[in-house]
Amino acid sequence: MDGAFILLVLAVAGVVSIALFSLKGLLDQLPDVIDSAGRARDAWQRFRGLKPPSSVESEEEEPALESNEEPPVAA
Repeated sequence: MDGAFILLVLAVAGVVSIALFSLKGLLDQLPDVIDSAGRARDAWQRFRGLKPPSSVESEEEEPALESNEEPPVAA
């Protein structure tokens, strides 16, 4: 009976470990899925003509440096 209990504990621990690993993998993909859904919604609205097409969105522009400032150093 001792060996059966040890095997049962190891089996349950293995199942829990695999479940947590799978859940972590799904949660890691969630931000990309949400971003993709937002881009698809925006494209659909542009296609349907509900929103005028906007110019290509660029990243935030860096502020212009004054003459006495040095550029930021990369980490």
